[in-house]
Amino acid sequence: MGASRDTTPPAEFAEALESIERARVRRDVVIESIPAPTGLAPWSVALSADVNPTPHGVELDLGTGRLVLLYDEDEPEAWGGRFRIVCFAQAPLEPDIGLDPFLAEVTWSWLTDALDTRGAQYTAASGTATKIISTGFGELAAQGDGAKIELRASWTPLESDVSAHVEGWTELVCMLAGLPPGAEGVTMLSARRAARG
Repeated sequence: MGASRDTTPPAEFAEALESIERARVRRDVVIESIPAPTGLAPWSVALSADVNPTPHGVELDLGTGRLVLLYDEDEPEAWGGRFRIVCFAQAPLEPDIGLDPFLAEVTWSWLTDALDTRGAQYTAASGTATKIISTGFGELAAQGDGAKIELRASWTPLESDVSAHVEGWTELVCMLAGLPPGAEGVTMLSARRAARG
């Protein structure tokens, strides 16, 4: 797994990279290393997570996510530490679920519950949950109505071992995709998933 530079990373960031490799994630999720965005921090690494539809016998996009771990020894004031995690997760929904007025709050609670259940230590959490309702027209009219939920969040890990943070993020991706929680203490809102192709 690479970092944003070709030189030797600081020891604390190297420890974080090793901890990512130790993260235990569900077999429902396919994790890959992707290029990290540049210019956000002196050191960074990025991952993608996609829910694997094969074990569930479906041929559709169930859910996806991205996570970026940033590291800056100068501890930017807005971060409150040397590390910052920025993540994104989204999944399609049935249109009636997308209209649920509590969906955004529940989505945020899924993230914090998943992190807390794994014992992830963090501060300065922030984010937005966005519900998107769509209707196809013209050549897309056959798609009908659709909906999806997107969560964008960031927080500051308080330790260099970020394995619990990665595990919590992948759990969020699975939960958004409608899969039952993989750890005790994480509650699940009953929701039907869209079967749009």
